[in-house]
Amino acid sequence: MTELSCFKAYDVRGKLGDELNEDIAYRIGRAYAQYLGAKRVVVGCDIRLTSESLKMALAKGLMDAGVDVIDIGMTGTEEIYFAAFNLDVDGGIEVTASHNPIDYNGIKFVGRGAKPISGDSGLREIQQLAENEQFNPIDRQGSLSQKSILKEYIDHLMSYIEPANLVSLKLVVNAGNGAAGHVIDAIESQFKLLDIPIEFIKVHHDPDGTFPNGIPNPLLAENRQATADAVVAHQADMGIAWDGDFDRCFLFDHQGNFIEGYYIVGLLAEAFLKKHPGEKIIHDSRLSWNTIDIVEKAGGIAIQSKTGHAFIKERMRAENAIYGGEMSAHHYFRDFAYCDSGMIPWLLLTELISTTKKPLSELVAERIAAYPCSGEINYTVTDTQSVLDAVLAHYTSRSDVDVLQVDMTDGVSIVFQDWRFNLRASNTEPLLRLNVESKGNKQLVEQQVLDIEALIKAA
Repeated sequence: MTELSCFKAYDVRGKLGDELNEDIAYRIGRAYAQYLGAKRVVVGCDIRLTSESLKMALAKGLMDAGVDVIDIGMTGTEEIYFAAFNLDVDGGIEVTASHNPIDYNGIKFVGRGAKPISGDSGLREIQQLAENEQFNPIDRQGSLSQKSILKEYIDHLMSYIEPANLVSLKLVVNAGNGAAGHVIDAIESQFKLLDIPIEFIKVHHDPDGTFPNGIPNPLLAENRQATADAVVAHQADMGIAWDGDFDRCFLFDHQGNFIEGYYIVGLLAEAFLKKHPGEKIIHDSRLSWNTIDIVEKAGGIAIQSKTGHAFIKERMRAENAIYGGEMSAHHYFRDFAYCDSGMIPWLLLTELISTTKKPLSELVAERIAAYPCSGEINYTVTDTQSVLDAVLAHYTSRSDVDVLQVDMTDGVSIVFQDWRFNLRASNTEPLLRLNVESKGNKQLVEQQVLDIEALIKAA
């Protein structure tokens, strides 16, 4: 048995070579097919230099397990999600390393109807089969065919907005040389057909697996400048940047300011509740006050979930929630099979800017002032659990601090009268992630970050 270290909490990700190669991809294909008892599976890949060969090795494993494989080509992860619920298939697989370093690649899986397959819903079983290589004999060889789903996918994206609502706007779009460019082009063509007066300013648009402008990960502050500069230079109304497989989008106002994903969650929740009052909205526990406040005022029901796409999707299905959002720029939609999309959010916000006649900066300004936050701060530590225990003990043992609530849903969340924080271990990296927010006091946020930082370093 060969232990495969590329299997993580939600998906497969590993360094090219020993951790992930064509042989391992082949075994994963066979294991996935056997675990699901699959007959038809859709596959796609991003633009990394090894993605196509890994995809074909995976497809060979699927076919050797008797599966008919439909290859939809170079795609983002959400195109696989769409294909998995739009086509009559048993599941979908995307080869992508998203925002990981250039010498990495990975694989994301869903089942029929785009249901997530992750650590507690099949991924461990697939890992075991791939490691043991105990594959069943088959009575037929599967086939490979190519298919484009782009038209149907674009039509679906357009269904979230009323095209007649859109006014003349200028948008900076930064694909980061990742997989998003072909979708932006297709939406642009659709806008032209419908006489929608929106102009796209394209930055780092062409797919290029060498990533000449760096790995597309706009969550990192150093990767935001190109989008911000283009917004200012072109006097654009909004900037949008995507990660490599474009399941996340990141937004900039007309002054080039990056808008924290947390405030976008509240904005989208409000937009959905205006059209669908009384619906349920799922949010994660890292930052929550703003979202809860908006949802309750709009007559919706706010429901907290553990962080991570598998948990959010599972909770959304259980609650039949219309929308779910994470501050990390993952946005989930019931009509998109409860999956996350990096295209639907900016379309909805373009419509919101058009109908309210307010710039994005004005739409979020009041909320940023009401609930200022730190943004997510990462700390590399040797033992995440001991640091979490030390921070928890520090606040719960003090008589001079009024702790209103301790929540262990996801790491440690502690609520005080005027501020709260969440400190949790990353699901995917040896990091602690800190988020702090307050009720209208930016200085308090900054001070508490310094205090918690000192505790982390001392632990």
